[in-house]
Amino acid sequence: MKQSRASVARIVVEPGQYAAAEEALRRAAFRLGVALTAHPATNQVSSPVSALYALSMLRAGAGTATAAELDAVLGLPEEHHAAMNALLATLQYFDGDPVGVDEEDPPGQPLVHLANAVFVPDGGVIGAAFLDTLARYYGVGVHPVDFGDPTTPALIDEWVWRETGGRVAKAPLAVGRDTGLSLLNAVYFAAAWDEPFDPSGTGEDAFALATGTRVFVPMMHGYRWVRYAAGRDWQGIDLPYGGGFCLRLVLPAAGVLPAWGEQELAGIAAALDAAASIRVDLSLPTWEHSQGLDLITVLAGLGLERAVGPGADFDAIHPGLQVAAAAQAATITVAEKGTIAAAVTQVAMMTGAPVAPEVSISFDRPFGYQIVHEDTGLPLFLGTVADPR
Repeated sequence: MKQSRASVARIVVEPGQYAAAEEALRRAAFRLGVALTAHPATNQVSSPVSALYALSMLRAGAGTATAAELDAVLGLPEEHHAAMNALLATLQYFDGDPVGVDEEDPPGQPLVHLANAVFVPDGGVIGAAFLDTLARYYGVGVHPVDFGDPTTPALIDEWVWRETGGRVAKAPLAVGRDTGLSLLNAVYFAAAWDEPFDPSGTGEDAFALATGTRVFVPMMHGYRWVRYAAGRDWQGIDLPYGGGFCLRLVLPAAGVLPAWGEQELAGIAAALDAAASIRVDLSLPTWEHSQGLDLITVLAGLGLERAVGPGADFDAIHPGLQVAAAAQAATITVAEKGTIAAAVTQVAMMTGAPVAPEVSISFDRPFGYQIVHEDTGLPLFLGTVADPR
């Protein structure tokens, strides 16, 4: 695959250099996570970080009112490119090749792989300042292609497959001769539990669906030392992987769906971050879920109507270019040895109007979860389990 890069090298911004801006990005990730998991009565898996990464890169090409809308809705600070670089540079220590991961035996040292790419028309003119920003702060590879060539979709799918270790096999969006740019972000996570569950302790136990129906699912059991906190209508734990990552599990009160707003998620995070570790008798189902999301609908509902509509200003990328489609594909497997998760966010652009959008704690009822990098507070993945079957 032919690849080129913009004229500048990626920089590394020290974490904490833009502390207020980094906190604003953490809040933006929660805001996106709430929008991406708006249907708590269903199984959901999403990557707020992947969506934020893609939108942050898109912001590099936005002008006038479009830029102002993105900043206002997402709460993006002035230094958000540098702050994003600082947050995600922390994760580079955990980088590796997803293709080499044995998913039956997740690594004890967590692997977090982040990758970005922008596919552009071969011979076309894409704004140099836009590409330089992507290279400087995000290390984005630029791939010139012929979008009218029927082999081009396979090239993009190959990139997606490689950067997610095959967890996501195809790009979530189709491209064609009218495509003017395709921007992608991939996030891959693989980690073993700090203390694996004994498979002999897994058995069929009851799980109460939101409808009140009880079904039997594989349930892992074990005593664990974990951070534990409880609020007025929730209780939760941080179940540790190695390397400073955890699976944050939040169980609402009986009869309450696992749906929390941005402020509530921030409050839960603060409570668990400050909590002491206690010994709990834990029952947790195994689950394997995948989800595809139309981000145009999600982002318009969030308030980004101009950015994903016909009046957007992305002339810094190419005059007249509009967001035609945006989507995310995500997948997660949680089992006795650990967790494997991956997501791809894709934004497709074209010239013209966009395409219309189409204590003793048992997690035995619908609950929410996040995969959190503790040093940055970023929710790499966020979702709900309504039925773990």
